[in-house]
Amino acid sequence: MRKMKKHEYPWPADPHPNVKGGVLTHLSHFKPLKEKQKPVTLDFEKPLVDLEKKIVDVRKMANETGLDFSDQIISLENKYQQALKELYLHLTPIQRVNIARHPNRPTFLDHVFNITDKFVELHGDRAGYDDPAIVTGIGTIDGRRYMFIGQQKGRNTKENIQRNFGMPTPHGYRKALRMMYYADHHRFPIVTFIDTPGAYADLKSEELGQGEAIAHNLRTMFGLKVPIVSIVIGEGGSGGALAIGCANKLLMLENAVFYVASPEACAAILWKSAKASPKAAEKLRITAPELCKLQICDGIIPEPPGGAHAGATWTSQEIKAAINETMDELTAMDTEELLKHRMHKFRKLGGFQEGVAIDPEKKVNMKKKEEQTVPRSSKEELEGEIEKLKQQILKAKESSTKPPEVALKNMIEKLKEEAYHEYSEAIRAMGLKDRLEMLREEVSKVNSKDRLMNPVLMDKIEKLKHELNQSLSAAPNYTILKYKLDMLKEVSTAKSLSKAATMKQEVNKKLSEIMGRPEIKEKLEALEAEVQSSGSSSFIDLDEGVKDKILKLKSEIELEMISALESLSLEVVVVKSNANPTSLSVFKNKVDNLNEEINKTIEEVVNSSELKNMMELLKLEKAKAEAGNVESESKIEALQQQIKQRISEVISSSELKEKHQELKAEISE
Repeated sequence: MRKMKKHEYPWPADPHPNVKGGVLTHLSHFKPLKEKQKPVTLDFEKPLVDLEKKIVDVRKMANETGLDFSDQIISLENKYQQALKELYLHLTPIQRVNIARHPNRPTFLDHVFNITDKFVELHGDRAGYDDPAIVTGIGTIDGRRYMFIGQQKGRNTKENIQRNFGMPTPHGYRKALRMMYYADHHRFPIVTFIDTPGAYADLKSEELGQGEAIAHNLRTMFGLKVPIVSIVIGEGGSGGALAIGCANKLLMLENAVFYVASPEACAAILWKSAKASPKAAEKLRITAPELCKLQICDGIIPEPPGGAHAGATWTSQEIKAAINETMDELTAMDTEELLKHRMHKFRKLGGFQEGVAIDPEKKVNMKKKEEQTVPRSSKEELEGEIEKLKQQILKAKESSTKPPEVALKNMIEKLKEEAYHEYSEAIRAMGLKDRLEMLREEVSKVNSKDRLMNPVLMDKIEKLKHELNQSLSAAPNYTILKYKLDMLKEVSTAKSLSKAATMKQEVNKKLSEIMGRPEIKEKLEALEAEVQSSGSSSFIDLDEGVKDKILKLKSEIELEMISALESLSLEVVVVKSNANPTSLSVFKNKVDNLNEEINKTIEEVVNSSELKNMMELLKLEKAKAEAGNVESESKIEALQQQIKQRISEVISSSELKEKHQELKAEISE
């Protein structure tokens, strides 16, 4: 006590009774920093620095000149916020690693003092040492008592040296173990905060039993009869993180990482250089979204744009809400259910599914199968098969039976395969195979990240396509390729026509069934007799009663026909027109001119580079969807919507709209 500074420890001379947390808060060594932390800009955040500098310069100018620059400042601030949001929406794994290691990132005790009503720190492992890298204590959140255990990093160099950079020794893990036993005995739920690059791996720690201390913690945590929630607030490295992470629920902050080996260590092992750490971070799948997909992480706690250090209090409140929500769920379980829940969480990790197609990105590094030579049909063989198919279609037409749809489908598939192999042969002969393979790899990488292709990649595709079209006629197999493509087009047209013929037959059959019904026949015959007996030559001369009967029967037959057509999956639109066709012939030229103008406008939009790119993307996504890629369906819908919207915007231009309104008014008159 005498060695300490006066009134610094264990509590001040005049503690205020209304201080949040009471006098006991002052028992912690953790105090607010006297100096504000220096701002640290990460490499990928450097583009934002220019915007910040502009905002500062404009404010300085406003103060010096006394002029009002509030609009410019608001505009720049909005621009900055938008850029920040965009940047943090598309972070790479290595960028998330850098955010998790940010020097100003809130530590365990920062969060604890923000979320607890009262907190008392407990020290020592009762074996001779108090490890400052692990902090333990009892605290309350909204009246509930919890045991808090967390790895504590420093907020500056001095604190980091004192806290050993958040790397615990065996004494730290034994202190955590003692507090776990204490919490289990007194029935306190446990909340652990993970933020460590790993357990301290020096000689002394190994001599003191670092491995045994971690293993003891792992074993004990699976048997604790109280709910356990672990939250990764920074980086969770290897067994050092897992030693306090065997919980019922593992939550992670949005930019936290959880790994078995750091990206730098992994890169040094696999690629013999730490410079490959971005690649290693991507392959390790260590970010919160990836770990959620693997069911290792049970939930993601959001961070503000700019990371947790940009809004420490806001992040702490999100953590508090997550703890309350998770503990509500876990405290409802009885002891046996709680232990089973914890066991099943870890037993299901590492599961795999048989019979699922391999991801193209993973397939790159696998041993490639030897290319099998597919026997291709000669021109004469194809001609013979297509002639047979034509005969079958003609017979079906003569006998009014269904066209051979299965045979048509099989022929189309065969011709597609034949054309594909001929294209491959032509590409190989022109020396474009390597470029095509490289482009395929680039496209598969873009698709694996669920992003749209960038213009550079689109340009590459367009260039290769143009080059292929230019030199295709010089390919040695061009004649047979062209013949097969023409045949494919012809058979596809025949299939669409046969489909239309089949539909026509079905529609006629349905209509015949309706008109052949006894009740409708009786009504028609009765009406015919009435019309004949009246002696009227036209509908206008008929009595009102007969007219009503005719209109009623007409609407009844129409309704029956509509329901019959809808049963064939056809969309029926009933159009009622009171216009006289002869009177509208005057407007034919005007309507044609307007249609021509609209078509011209649409053609200009369609030929624009923006829409061309979107259409090319749509073609690619449709091809992928046909190949069985489920994710492509949502992209196809989004792209179709964008194309429709773009065309709609152009058609709805003020000039065209005015002309349309004028013409509409003239016709209605």
